Amino acid sequence: MARRRASTTARDADPHRQREAKKYANPIPSREFILETITGNGALLSFDELAAILELQDEQDLVALDRRLGAMVRDGQLVRNRNQAFCPVNKRDLIAGRVIGHPDGFGFVRPDEGGDDLYLYPKEMRALFHGDRVVVRVSGRDRRGRLEGAVVEILERNTRTVVGRLNKESGVGFVVPDNKRLTHDIIIPSDRINGAEQGQIVVAEIIDQPTRRTQPIGRVAEVLGNHMAPGMETDISIRAHDLPIEWPETVEAEIAALGPEVPESAKEGRTDLRALPLVTIDGADARDFDDAVYCERKPKGWKLLVCIADVSSYVRPGTALDAEAYARGNSVYFPDRVIPMLPEVLSNGLCSLNPHVDRLCMTAELYVNAEGKVTRTRFFEAVMRSHARLTYDQVAAMVVDGDGELCSKYAELLPHLHELYQLYQVLHQARVQRGAIDFDTTETKFAFNDQGRIEAVVPQVRNDAHKLIEECMLAANVAAARLFQRKRIPAIYRIHDTPSEEKLHDLREFLDRLALKLPGGPKPTAHDYAELLQQVKGRPDWRLIQTVLLRSMQQAMYSSDNAGHFGLAYDAYTHFTSPIRRYPDLVVHRLIKHLLAGGTTADMDYSGTELQQIGEHSSGTERRADEATRDAEDWLKCEFMQDKLGEKFDGTITSVNSFGIFVELDTFFVDGLVHITALDNDFYHFDPIGHRLHGERTGTVYRLGDRLRVQVAAVNLDDRKIDFVLAEPAASQTDGSSRRKSAGRAKDKPAAPSGSAAPSGAKAPSGSKKPRQRNRRKRKPSGQAPSD
Repeated sequence: MARRRASTTARDADPHRQREAKKYANPIPSREFILETITGNGALLSFDELAAILELQDEQDLVALDRRLGAMVRDGQLVRNRNQAFCPVNKRDLIAGRVIGHPDGFGFVRPDEGGDDLYLYPKEMRALFHGDRVVVRVSGRDRRGRLEGAVVEILERNTRTVVGRLNKESGVGFVVPDNKRLTHDIIIPSDRINGAEQGQIVVAEIIDQPTRRTQPIGRVAEVLGNHMAPGMETDISIRAHDLPIEWPETVEAEIAALGPEVPESAKEGRTDLRALPLVTIDGADARDFDDAVYCERKPKGWKLLVCIADVSSYVRPGTALDAEAYARGNSVYFPDRVIPMLPEVLSNGLCSLNPHVDRLCMTAELYVNAEGKVTRTRFFEAVMRSHARLTYDQVAAMVVDGDGELCSKYAELLPHLHELYQLYQVLHQARVQRGAIDFDTTETKFAFNDQGRIEAVVPQVRNDAHKLIEECMLAANVAAARLFQRKRIPAIYRIHDTPSEEKLHDLREFLDRLALKLPGGPKPTAHDYAELLQQVKGRPDWRLIQTVLLRSMQQAMYSSDNAGHFGLAYDAYTHFTSPIRRYPDLVVHRLIKHLLAGGTTADMDYSGTELQQIGEHSSGTERRADEATRDAEDWLKCEFMQDKLGEKFDGTITSVNSFGIFVELDTFFVDGLVHITALDNDFYHFDPIGHRLHGERTGTVYRLGDRLRVQVAAVNLDDRKIDFVLAEPAASQTDGSSRRKSAGRAKDKPAAPSGSAAPSGAKAPSGSKKPRQRNRRKRKPSGQAPSD
């Protein structure tokens, strides 16, 4: 009895004991209390020493402590030394983060807590794969001023399987990874090749991870095939990026009882919105509908309802379904298929707001005045029934063009649609006055024939209906973020930090050469960016300027620390509107429900540390999805260009590097490399600030945004590279001042060091190619490629 009373005393000292008791039947001290205990001890503690201090003696408690300490090591909160003693990660000296590999062999560590990435030399990367989690110490700064890291501990291995092409030499095989961020060839012993043949595409299971002295060793687990059949590019991309596609048996068991209809018992206690003419507005090819809207006029403006499928009613914390949703992080949209975050019974059934059926939803009610300012908001749980499944084109045809047939068909809904359109115009004007950055970019999609082969790459045209829904979603997201601020509880935010000092310095240098100034002094705002974009509209080089502005910005991410959203010009912003396909949105819904139930910070299901970990993980799965879809799309573009060897096309320079220029074709929105050796006979100097190559002898300049006519020289499917050569000598090409058309579609290509390039004249070798356009099957704020 005395021992149990002592244990109870230790638990009572934990300020987070209520939260832990809510989550676990037999709780032990929280992570925060464990960290505080080890830090307060002033020395490293072994497992036994820590258990004694925490007064844990029962076998069940000790097993739980062992699991918690293991999780804290994996998450970078603790480090376990060779003597099996624990010490906290000192944020000043030790930094936990995820490895970002580079095709050239070096890498970076992206800190879990945010801040600048740390550079890892190739020798540090010998024992690492892209995606591993590590603890590093700051070892210095390189000549460019970047922080350098030295690996202290590998916390978590990310790569278990690798897909690539098998090669054999002297009876021993090795697999060259398809994912170019994985720079280790996988050694396959002769007895583990499992019948695979030279040149086949295989899946290799990693048996021994790499070390500083040895390469990774694996075995052939699956043979995918000899050639790229239709759809195989997606299969390879899925495996190369280790995307989960199978549902665990535990998940199948949990969802087995779910039916197509919402049980009556689940509707009890909710606000009934079924009589309101809520509608979904999506693309024509959309299969799931997770948001519905309704608008009505009020004396001082409008009342807007944004209803979002209530995923949190079906996906509960601590379940196998929740664990799988967290692991996936988001749905992944390939050109030919979707890998959903949730099983189909939810993503296309109970959590899809299909027309004329009852669905559970979370509703944001917003009152907006005539100036576009949200004056009052309320969140509540509801049951709704969509009155129509509308497409963007249908809505635009009704409210903009006045299509008689459609207006007659949807006559009962038309007044509300017109109110939505008027509200959109007011919200859009408020957005302009707020100073949100609105880049003019083009997105593309693929058209396939009956055999699954790509037959066209076409631009996606956005109309006012796209923008209408976008403004409604933005308003609801902001309302959720402000709710968290008002209640002062930890949350997950979608942040977009201000541009770094280095990028701002380069941007100002570039603008100085054009006699332009970025307003705002040392800390420009989004309004300053928008003001400059408006100023240069109409200039021949405005797309060049827009592209450079776009590339100066940071990447958006999820974080528990609210840093605001630079691109959208919001002090606080989160993602509330897509819990069906983004895990952070699901967490946001749970937090809102916690507040609606009268909860406080003390009894939340999540600690601030856990929310930050969810944000970091979700940002990582988002990047993984982007890379996977880009790889598949790059392959499709290469396949599409295979039968166009020797043909000539007009295009625009979308990136300039020391090794050449990338050109995007006007007709197909496909880009490839004109290698430095394929340019005119000259000695070219790379100017990274001016984004140009300058010929020393002829004075010929190739600059971002310039127009060129090129010829398709080579297509490499395995490497996903397209090579162009100049179709005409530089002297006969159109003058650079008038050859800038669509540089705004470009995104960053692999950076190369500033310097001079070798004289040209040799045949162009295959070079790096990084097409960036993606088939977007889900909406995102207009022009916010880096920052939604």
